[in-house]
Amino acid sequence: MSYQAPSERQAFFAQHGIRDVECIFPDISGYPRGKLMPAQQFAAGGELRIAQAIPMQAVTGDYSCDPIFPNADPDVRLVPDYATLKVSPWSSVPRAVAIHDCVELSGEPCAFAARSLLKSVVARYTALGLTPVVAPEIEFYLTAPNTDPAHPLTAPAARHGRAEAGQSAFSLNMLNELAPFWDAFRAALDGLGVNADTWIHEVGQTQYEINLLHGDPVAVADQAFLFKYAAKEIAIQHGLNAVFMAKPISGEQGSSMHLHQSVVDSSGRNIFSTDAGGESAAFRHFIGGLQTYVPDLMLVFAPFVNSYRRFIKGSQAPVNLHWGYDNRTTGLRIPVSGPAARRVENRIAGADANPYLAIAASLAAGLAGMDEALTPTAPLAVTDSGYDQAHALARSFLPAHEQMVHSAHSRRLLGDTFVTAYCAVKALEYDSYLSEISAWERRFLLPQV
Repeated sequence: MSYQAPSERQAFFAQHGIRDVECIFPDISGYPRGKLMPAQQFAAGGELRIAQAIPMQAVTGDYSCDPIFPNADPDVRLVPDYATLKVSPWSSVPRAVAIHDCVELSGEPCAFAARSLLKSVVARYTALGLTPVVAPEIEFYLTAPNTDPAHPLTAPAARHGRAEAGQSAFSLNMLNELAPFWDAFRAALDGLGVNADTWIHEVGQTQYEINLLHGDPVAVADQAFLFKYAAKEIAIQHGLNAVFMAKPISGEQGSSMHLHQSVVDSSGRNIFSTDAGGESAAFRHFIGGLQTYVPDLMLVFAPFVNSYRRFIKGSQAPVNLHWGYDNRTTGLRIPVSGPAARRVENRIAGADANPYLAIAASLAAGLAGMDEALTPTAPLAVTDSGYDQAHALARSFLPAHEQMVHSAHSRRLLGDTFVTAYCAVKALEYDSYLSEISAWERRFLLPQV
């Protein structure tokens, strides 16, 4: 149901005994922010505002003083997408949740808002009579509570009282561990309308991957946003942490958010395939766009210092943008499929990336490739390893930040205002990181220098 009419919303609230509504939106990191609003006021369409700076709040809670942000810190309106109105599965009292857009008082979308940016990229496809289709694969860890951030994360105790020791990749037995969490989490996803496909135990200790079904990019990003919110809240209720850091545990596998992408025309035909079923020119150009522009957008796919710990040769994470058929060593993989399902899997983004921004950046790069008829490199054979090729992605945060700051391409694809604001916030977070002394420094420098 769309819940566009106040009477529909009132009936929904009465049916479920809803008292309040979580009016949320994704900030720059994909973290839910917003306000709690009385259900009756929400049903009546009451106006809700929030400071314009909040969509660009840093993970530290700080705000950038870059001139791109108005000194007056004006308000933006929070406009609900009523189609996202659901019963909150994590609240201790009946409560609803709805995703909102950040809209300037003038009526323009807020240039700093992640959901608005994704909508603007999708609109470019729409103007050409095209519709992008996206499906993310999201990896995360379940860990024991971590009350002291100076201590490493550890695996939680399972049904038999012992923590998982590893080597349980794709084990169905280990999927049955922590069953109370999984039962509650799956029920939460069903209630939120998150369309999950397969569930697997990944390579790391208590690391899991859940694939979301393909669909409209904004709707899928909404589902990924709610997926992460629900995972964290339900995990806490069961004495666990749901961890979406790209590299949360030393010596364990990193966590990714692979993005499967295709494009259909107004008739629903996949434009990556010809009428005869072969690869189309658009398919190759889309890959060429990703190879050309993803390096300038790396900070979106790997937004934190920790993100770059994931890109290690031989670790099931890519180190370059080579592409190949059914080849998981490449940054861009083409799964084996029929013509209707031909797609490009972008394997660069970490689980820590904002799903709205990662999808927007990948689709913008692919569209630019089609617009400019960019030619990709030759594909690697399935017997070739992408790890034998040069490490061509940024090795750490600073080079990625510098490349995006000075890139005319990133500003053309994502907007000058957004890129300036995004990079300013990321610089603020990096300065905060530099202010802390790490365990490595204490371990090696304290006794020897």
